Amino acid sequence: MKSIFTTKLTLGLIAVAMMMFAFACASSDRSTETAPEPTLQPITEIEAPSPDPRVGLAPGLFDAEEAIWNMRMLTTVPSPEDFVGAFNTDLAFKDNYAIQGNYNGIVIWDISDPSNPVLVNEILCPASQSDVSVYGDLLFVSGEGLEGRLDCGTEGVRTSVSEERLRGIRIFDISDIRNPEYVANVQTCRGSHTHSVLVDPNDDANIYVYVSGSAPVRPEDELPGCSSAFPDEDPDSALFRIEVIQVPLANPELAEIVSSPRIFEDLTAPPVHGPAPEELAALERARDAGAFIAEINGVERVIRGGWLNQFMNRIVEERGGTEPTAADSVMLRENLQPMIDEMMAARGRGRDVGPNQCHDITLYPEVGLAGGACEGYGLLLDITDPANPFRLDAVADSNFAYWHSATFNNDGTTVVFTDEWGGGTQAKCRDTDPMEWGANAIFTIEDGKMVFQSYFKLPAPQTHQENCVAHNGSLIPIPGRDIMVQGWYQGGVNIFDFTDPANPIEIAYHDRGPITDERLEVGGSWSIYWYNGVLVNSEIARGLDIFEVIPSEFITQNEIDASNTVRLDVFNPQGQPMFKWPASFSLAKAYLDQLERDRQLDMGSITGLRADIARAENMSGSRQRNRLMNIASEAEALASSSSNGDKVMKIAQALRDLADGENVAGL
Repeated sequence: MKSIFTTKLTLGLIAVAMMMFAFACASSDRSTETAPEPTLQPITEIEAPSPDPRVGLAPGLFDAEEAIWNMRMLTTVPSPEDFVGAFNTDLAFKDNYAIQGNYNGIVIWDISDPSNPVLVNEILCPASQSDVSVYGDLLFVSGEGLEGRLDCGTEGVRTSVSEERLRGIRIFDISDIRNPEYVANVQTCRGSHTHSVLVDPNDDANIYVYVSGSAPVRPEDELPGCSSAFPDEDPDSALFRIEVIQVPLANPELAEIVSSPRIFEDLTAPPVHGPAPEELAALERARDAGAFIAEINGVERVIRGGWLNQFMNRIVEERGGTEPTAADSVMLRENLQPMIDEMMAARGRGRDVGPNQCHDITLYPEVGLAGGACEGYGLLLDITDPANPFRLDAVADSNFAYWHSATFNNDGTTVVFTDEWGGGTQAKCRDTDPMEWGANAIFTIEDGKMVFQSYFKLPAPQTHQENCVAHNGSLIPIPGRDIMVQGWYQGGVNIFDFTDPANPIEIAYHDRGPITDERLEVGGSWSIYWYNGVLVNSEIARGLDIFEVIPSEFITQNEIDASNTVRLDVFNPQGQPMFKWPASFSLAKAYLDQLERDRQLDMGSITGLRADIARAENMSGSRQRNRLMNIASEAEALASSSSNGDKVMKIAQALRDLADGENVAGL
């Protein structure tokens, strides 16, 4: 006769076995049940608001009418008094601080409470365009304009050659962010329009700054060694190169240029598109009004201002006169084209060459790549040796007027380039403007080459009074998807999904009406970036905006929660970090939402996994651990039946990491 203990043990083992059998058969049992219908629709089937509420917004500087969709504005704050009227430019982030560039200097905000930013400091130090980056306790600031001074003075520089002029990189020590110390500068031949900070994972002693200078070469009398000759005439030419600055972290005052890579070698002139319909109509109106018109690089343009005065003065001088006459005007009209051709040839513009500078270079050290947006080309660079980058590939496109900036997707297999057609100060989102011009171009990266996939442009037409074109943005770390937020000047900001690079889709936006409906005044979003759960927007004329993404048909709360587990200590606009998601319940649930949205796993299995995860989330200790391991095993068994088995395996891995307590988000 069995003992009572033996009987109880046997019954217990039978019960456990039955439970394990029931759990193991859960997925097969679910398949026999009537599965619920999906509630999440593929994003290709979701309709945007129609008519588009961004069209026809009333104007105003601080009281413009606004339209917003799938975003929430947390706050907007005006610039400090000394910075009002000067353009706000790019942003960098350190800890709880947003550092905002401005043509008058730098503004530092504490965004610990995103709904109530606090002004921490103002550094009055004029220079165009004061793009900013940070590393540790160092702040780097670009200066390119002729008015920037070494001493940060506000009186400008009045002479063509001056020892007081700053064109290059300023370096501040911000260990005390309320009392920054100006510790060094590095002068460059063409100044610094933008710059990029590169951290070499194999070099703890130095960081590197890539400088993109787009201004004319400064006189050698001002900075010895600066030459504007072509490289075949002077191998030390300041053209067709970038500068790499090495900054010793222990002694940043010793920062210096260590190389000048010629990444543009052997590129020919890129194809270009002609004027847009609006420009053609304006050209004809100007022609009818008697304007002086000539071809430059095969495109007819109205010649006015300094060039026209220069040519007229030449004609007057050649006949020995002092004042222009009607006959001089006739002579100029007859000879304008040859004079233009002669001037362009003297400047080397008649040569079949590509760009001689970059505008932005986005560095992605985790994948060893950089995206160079270099006027007429998009470049793919190898940066595994930081001081000696070299070109892997170059692409040109007749639909692109000015390659401006680049953003990689998180795994470095796709890159988005922007086209700043019109230089950012013109209206290029009118209803008559082609959707391929002033847009993004999306490329996949295959065997070190860029393969074109699609264009994406702000779909809402803007007015003639709104400067609008593609500009700066960043990824939003939604796991399993490629999602970018972007500024479009007075086109506002928007968010688009380019997970399928051939079919990008807008999923959120915010827009204001024009500053005025009487004329074009420059304003709008210079740049907007994701940083630790919020979207921070540098508004050129108005100040600083902070938004957050809200749940919608395009993005679930689980996806937002998972993105917010990513935390950064620093973010620079042209130094792209690789996002890594700690294990969390929201991460597993976000992947499940995506499997449903994309119809990549049957709803019975999805519903069962959701229910199991919800039960596990309410458990603790060893009981929770065992349940998570069991659910992970179940997910692994389902991977083969999914059209995206890799994503199902990511769910399993997240659950196992949760069970093991490895790299777990503190939710």
